[in-house]
Amino acid sequence: MAGTLPASGATTAGEPQRVAVDLAASEGPVMRGANGTLYGLSDDGVPSDAALAPLKITSVSQKPEGGAQHPNGDALTVSKSFFRNGGGEINVMMQDIYAKWPYEDLGIDDYLPKVDKIVKEVAADPNSERFVYIPFNEPDQIWYDLGTSDQARYEADRDRFFKDWKTVYQRIRAADPDARIAGPNESSYHTRLLTDFLAFAKRENVLPQIMTWHELGSGSLRDFQGHYDTYRSIERELGVAPLKINIDEYANRRDLSVPGQLVQWVSMFERNKVYANQAYWDAAGNLDGNVVRSNIPNGGWWFFRWYAGLTGDTVKVTPPQADTIDTLQGLASYDRERRQAQVLLGGSAGDSDVVVENVSRSVLGRTVTATVAEAAWSGYEGPHAAPRVLTRTKVQVAADGSVSVPLRGTHKMSAYRIVLTPGGSGTPSTAVVPWTGSYEAEDAAITGGQIYTQGTVANANGYAASGTKDVGSLDSAASKVDFTVTVPRTGTYDLAILYGNQSGTPATQKLIVDGGDPVTVAYPSTENWTYRAKKDLSVELSAGTHVLTLAKGDAEVTLDRVDLTARTAAEPSASYEATLADISGKPAFDYSSSAGVGTGSLVLRPGDEAVFDVYAPRDGYFTVFPRASAAVQLALHGETVTAAPDRPLRLYLVAGNNRVRATADRSAVRSLDVSGAGSTAGTLSYEGASATLAGGARLVGSAYASAGSYIGEFGNSASSTAEFTVDAPRAGRHLLVVHYAHNDRRDNGHAYNTDIMSRTADITVGTAAPLTATFKNTWGWDDYWTLSVPVDLKKGSNRVIFANASAWAPNIDRIELGRVVG
Repeated sequence: MAGTLPASGATTAGEPQRVAVDLAASEGPVMRGANGTLYGLSDDGVPSDAALAPLKITSVSQKPEGGAQHPNGDALTVSKSFFRNGGGEINVMMQDIYAKWPYEDLGIDDYLPKVDKIVKEVAADPNSERFVYIPFNEPDQIWYDLGTSDQARYEADRDRFFKDWKTVYQRIRAADPDARIAGPNESSYHTRLLTDFLAFAKRENVLPQIMTWHELGSGSLRDFQGHYDTYRSIERELGVAPLKINIDEYANRRDLSVPGQLVQWVSMFERNKVYANQAYWDAAGNLDGNVVRSNIPNGGWWFFRWYAGLTGDTVKVTPPQADTIDTLQGLASYDRERRQAQVLLGGSAGDSDVVVENVSRSVLGRTVTATVAEAAWSGYEGPHAAPRVLTRTKVQVAADGSVSVPLRGTHKMSAYRIVLTPGGSGTPSTAVVPWTGSYEAEDAAITGGQIYTQGTVANANGYAASGTKDVGSLDSAASKVDFTVTVPRTGTYDLAILYGNQSGTPATQKLIVDGGDPVTVAYPSTENWTYRAKKDLSVELSAGTHVLTLAKGDAEVTLDRVDLTARTAAEPSASYEATLADISGKPAFDYSSSAGVGTGSLVLRPGDEAVFDVYAPRDGYFTVFPRASAAVQLALHGETVTAAPDRPLRLYLVAGNNRVRATADRSAVRSLDVSGAGSTAGTLSYEGASATLAGGARLVGSAYASAGSYIGEFGNSASSTAEFTVDAPRAGRHLLVVHYAHNDRRDNGHAYNTDIMSRTADITVGTAAPLTATFKNTWGWDDYWTLSVPVDLKKGSNRVIFANASAWAPNIDRIELGRVVG
């Protein structure tokens, strides 16, 4: 079948690759240092709390308050959401106070007053001890040209840099005596500079508290280990105690959002116990390509969620090829108290055997349950449901203390998680893995289009694309791509289209099956033609071969790949394992039975809590069913409800991630099962035309709005408001879902970043105090997204007022309200 990836369970020719995991070779406690971001946060609320908290991010890098380099991402502003969601520390990129890239060189005398202002503001913050000052960024290229091969020039520039480093360092410490300072922050690793820098800084008593440099190119996957080892040897030779290291920019566009690429970077940083922040190549506020909109996980997000879930110690992993670009790599953890071993791996297509060695019978028993799941690449802007479990298998521990877990037909862009838990009695439920076929656009029949090569090892800053290619320039009336597909049986198939749309408005194509009647497919805007998103729909196909045609509609669309997946149930469902949830307190882990999800039960008592990260494909009602021995209390969106054993609940979930907290007097919880497609039955809906407008706000006609018009030109004045009257049949906590659009930008001509802005609105419900909601840019003025805000309604009439006295509010199409407990 041309253009397909191996279907689940398929094998490829040749011997499987071997990955060895040694549970007896500890590397030290799990650090989670490699989950950081540069400009991963743009505003308080972008990304959402529910997207941010599960990742347990250890460090981020942001600009100083009011910095001119970008329109948002100010360190003190985003610190509110970062710290309340368990974030670690914030690196302040001090030179981002300047507007131009590279930074305008106006001399150290121009810079010092700016340094003073930054330090004064940070030192006054109540969390000042959690900020790190980075006074220079890429000095090997900017201001000092320390990367020159001319030795005499290097020495002159080096001495000037050292003088300025000392001046700025002492300036910071004079104003903030406890300040932590990081540097020198080169664009890449240079033994020459770091040797000289450490010797100078030690002699002059201006050593940084954190050593920083960047690892950006594909070659870093090969070279970083050598860089790290050489750097540590320099410290030893100079008598410098080991400094904390933060590789505060890593990876390129082809890596970001791609689980199979990210695992290669993260594994090498984690095993060396260094911190690392992904680079900022595009727009702020999406954790460098790992969050869709503000709250929706993609494949990269789920990989980092897995990384955040590692506990205990990391242990030695031996890959087939160490320090080799684009190869199978991994990291693993072992928690003796929880009696769990976890392995994260990826980066290579085909077959592999994961051999876990030194499995302690006293910890994991004579039989273990091995659970394997996949986080696939879904694009930068493509939603990804909870990772699919591929296998649940009870495995006998071999006489030599090893367990072998086979992986077959893996995908290069995917990451995989293996969890080992004690086997116990019973049999885990068989994983349901539907038939899937994937078809590359470049391998299809193309009319009026062109194949382009995107991100590769040689072009690492090209955007990620499946198979490294896509089909663009589909801009003529006759443009189309014909995919020949073969499906095993008659039925409904989910069709996922990886695409790009830079037309400026929602674009369309015509989907035609076997020459039949066309169906319009609407594609929301994306950042550009290659910033990949995913469109999901369904088709009815009979068993056999078909031609699926995607033909030009009203605007151009770039096509990357289509996936067909056989629908196996009327509604999607997922089971979230309790023993793999985030926990607080001291719950017990009970592995006496491997029935159900196979990973045992979490025993909750007073003071214990389990937090589940639950995915919803859209805003609406879902069936939520705790598999528990006794009643549990579930809390979400500010509401708490008791779930009796064997009694499903109808709960309102928002599109993307929902943090559901479970507590109990005493209950053994096996899993939280969630099903449904997001029903809107019982929700309240109000079009913009029903609102009372004041102060210049007005209805604006639009073919893209749900009822042909939206509320626009409101805000920027205390008198400008939009007021809805909502009639609630029942009192209680509701989700207010705002359908909005805006494309506010502040482009300062940056070489590669897209400087989008967020807008805010103050929302007042009844007599409650107003709350401020942040609305991320939607890539186009005609692209409507949703933002959900928990509110309390009384029974009967409620006033819901939107306002923004100081800036423009987003355009509002309509609002919906759903009671959290339906």
